[in-house]
Amino acid sequence: MTTATAGTAPATGRAEDIGGMGPLVALLSRSGQRLRQADRARPWVLDTAVVALVFLMFCLPDLLHAGAGHGDGPRRFRLVFAQLPPAGMPALQAGLVLPLLWRRRRPAVAFGAVAAVFVLQWSLGAALRADVALFIALYSLALHGRLRQLPWACGIMAAGMVLAAVRVASAVSVWDALFFLLSTATAAVALGLVVRIRRAQLAGLRERAARLEIERDQRSRLAAATERARVAREMHDIVGHNLSVIITLADAGVYATATAPERGKEALRLIGDTGRQALGELRRVLGVLRAATDSHSGGPELSPQPGIADIDALCAGVRTAGLEVVYRTAGNVEALDSGVQLTVYRIVQEALTNTLKHAGADTRVNLAVVVEDTRLTIRVRDMGRAVGHPGPNEEGQGLVGMRERAALYGGTVSAGPAKGGGWTVEAALDLTPRGGAR
Repeated sequence: MTTATAGTAPATGRAEDIGGMGPLVALLSRSGQRLRQADRARPWVLDTAVVALVFLMFCLPDLLHAGAGHGDGPRRFRLVFAQLPPAGMPALQAGLVLPLLWRRRRPAVAFGAVAAVFVLQWSLGAALRADVALFIALYSLALHGRLRQLPWACGIMAAGMVLAAVRVASAVSVWDALFFLLSTATAAVALGLVVRIRRAQLAGLRERAARLEIERDQRSRLAAATERARVAREMHDIVGHNLSVIITLADAGVYATATAPERGKEALRLIGDTGRQALGELRRVLGVLRAATDSHSGGPELSPQPGIADIDALCAGVRTAGLEVVYRTAGNVEALDSGVQLTVYRIVQEALTNTLKHAGADTRVNLAVVVEDTRLTIRVRDMGRAVGHPGPNEEGQGLVGMRERAALYGGTVSAGPAKGGGWTVEAALDLTPRGGAR
């Protein structure tokens, strides 16, 4: 118990430190989100609220003390600042505050209007609390306006600050006044730029998150399409080959029944064996596709994928259908990885199936699998009638599937009539390890 407490104490302490501010931070976050949503729906509400707040905090006190002649301030300030006529103060205040209504839509125009009224006011020698509107307009320009407009706005601001500092020179040091005014203007610009940069960063993060989500969906769709293509090739190879053998055996059994009943029975037995083999392979492929919902039972029991060692059995199966297959290998074919062996097996299976369908039974087939350094060559040549095969512009699903499989290993597949008669299918695979030195 002591060890567990000591191990979790730092995390608990941090949780307690954060927990004190957690509800407040969450409340502020929710409030800020609601305000942003409301502002996007009705932006004029916030602009009007800012104008109303400035009026209540800075304009109303000046209006209330207008009749007293600034009697609430020190005597030296009362002597420096000029008295405005009754209609002059509201007019100047309106000129300073009302442009803030479009400070976000037209920040440069709003700043220019406020700066013009500010210069006019100080030219008359009057001081108003509503001058704070100039700093708000400068902040809005730094936040919402074009950055190339900011330098000239700062120049106008500095000129106005110099004018104001000169006007109060008899009451306050010019340098002290300039330091205070320019520091405030600098703070307004800095705050606007900080908020602008922060918003740009958040927008970039949101855009990146959306882009990553799109890329993730695209990768998922590509992976699904690739898997569907792979399964389609497997199903085509399994079903196409075995059905071709079954059909050939069934036709042979029909003719053999009348003349040699024993041969007919043998054909039926081979049909059953071939059908069971095809059914087993189909179950294996569909078992891979099945969702892993039965993980407690260990999932489907899968047999290994066929390889080069299974080509002998494949040749024996097509021999029963009437093909005379001569099979040879050269090189260290057993050292090939399972992916290459599966590709070789499927290409050979498809080539023999095409021979069985187009050249017919009683056809001699020469099959060779040769490994030389980093190159593997598969050659399948039959001595049947080339006219039974599809033309070069009539590629079927089988030839397309062979080329797709070969392309996985940087290989090619060619098929066409052979010299001296018959048909040839030749595939070449690149065995160079990916990422390895050539």
